[in-house]
Amino acid sequence: MTSHTASPKPLAGWRILVPRGGPWGHGVASDLRAVGATPIVAPLINFAPTEDSAALESALQRLASGAFDWLTVTSATTVDVLSAHQALVPTSTRIAAVGETTASALMSAGYRVDLVPLEDNSAKGLLSEMKQFEEAGASLRILTLRSEIAKPVLSLGLAQRGHSVESVVAYRTIGVPVDPNIREEVIAGFIRAILVTSGSVAEQVQLQLGPIPETTIVACIGPVTAQDARSYGLRVDLVAAERSAESLIETLIEAAGALH
Repeated sequence: MTSHTASPKPLAGWRILVPRGGPWGHGVASDLRAVGATPIVAPLINFAPTEDSAALESALQRLASGAFDWLTVTSATTVDVLSAHQALVPTSTRIAAVGETTASALMSAGYRVDLVPLEDNSAKGLLSEMKQFEEAGASLRILTLRSEIAKPVLSLGLAQRGHSVESVVAYRTIGVPVDPNIREEVIAGFIRAILVTSGSVAEQVQLQLGPIPETTIVACIGPVTAQDARSYGLRVDLVAAERSAESLIETLIEAAGALH
């Protein structure tokens, strides 16, 4: 019997900080309300254009002309960049998405998706899944679009396997100052849980809100984010099994059940 059936509102009375706005943040807020929580949407990061827009525009022009066999997309933000530039992806170029969230963002924006890792939704997972499309001795031409701070796991891994990889920065991640009232709520221990959805969010949580009170649960959206959070000195209490908002909320519900 799951905690869902035990109580229709397993997170009743929980104030939960959602560190991202936009469609993702508001979708998560609505899912949290459905299980009784009070979400506090406070975007801690935002995205800014790349400082080298000429390199990005040149890469997107060559993409449209069919210069690449593959395009790899590792975040929904990259999809926003593709849409903003009205980037064309010819049918001869296959598109690999790092996970379901990115894949659905691509499809919503009118792009097709040829590959999504089944289990490991990370650059490492994508790297291993792309192996099946490689032919012995053949070098693929691959465009990887990434954020300025992303670790070049995918580009390096593909290059080591003999492919011709062009890694281009699509956007920068910048911190957003949090509302002082929210900061006071965190310090006072009024926030029951903080969702941490990426390494850059973890960095801002620690910088702007840390140290987090012991009574507040810090919940990370997967092992990679948890590892990044710890590297910024942020305490991690819960780690979602999968890199999805659903899994993150499920982890909180299990924790709430264990407290009763």
